[in-house]
Amino acid sequence: MVTGIFLSRDNAELAIQGLRSTGVADDRIAFLTPGNLQSGLESIPVEAGEQPGMGKAIGAIIGTAGGLSGGLLVSTLVPGAGLVTAVGLLGAAILGAAGATLGGVAGESLENFMTEGLPEDEIFVYEDALRKGRSVVAVQAEDVVAVDSIRDLLKAKGAEAIDAARQQWWIGLRSAESEHYAASGRNFYDDEKFYRLGFEAALHAKTRCREFDQVSAEMANNVEDLERQFPGRDVAEPYTRGYQRGRDYYQRLCDKSTAA
Repeated sequence: MVTGIFLSRDNAELAIQGLRSTGVADDRIAFLTPGNLQSGLESIPVEAGEQPGMGKAIGAIIGTAGGLSGGLLVSTLVPGAGLVTAVGLLGAAILGAAGATLGGVAGESLENFMTEGLPEDEIFVYEDALRKGRSVVAVQAEDVVAVDSIRDLLKAKGAEAIDAARQQWWIGLRSAESEHYAASGRNFYDDEKFYRLGFEAALHAKTRCREFDQVSAEMANNVEDLERQFPGRDVAEPYTRGYQRGRDYYQRLCDKSTAA
């Protein structure tokens, strides 16, 4: 999976056009954007040249996305990100993995859709981008050779790489987490790597909203792997604390969404 995060919907639309023009199959492209693109579609021109400004950009997206997996558009609430629209079956599958309730909108097409390689460990980064008003284009590359060309195309259209977005997400949390962790009497700077890994593990699509003891076997395996990689380091304590803190963080996002 190759992902680009865009400050503007316009650039995301241009990236989609570029991907399709280079032969990337429609069912390998996902487009996620804040808000509800389905509302008022009758007033949005399909031809991009009929209207300037944002209307033009949205019209181009709808026109371009019309071929993506039958033009499927799903707008639904995502915890922590509010109302989000996904275009294409891959986009709907990502929303489903994020915990969105899609109901029967996608029907059997989504149930039968191949989702190998779905980035379940990255979805929280997508949500953070959407929460900031950004758009996400995710592409399933057919092979390793295609990865670089897709990444270059997304970058040329103004995309921020997923790794950079992930780091920015953590930088935004780091000060508060450092202060919270220091209150336990431990050294955050010594333990940060393992604490962060535990924090992110709690946001994984398969583990979010679950208590540590509910996923203890999987977490124990993660800790054992880290202990092999970093012999002699105290891994279990910061990893566990990070997981619990990450779970609390996600619960707060869910609570805000419920209140809204």
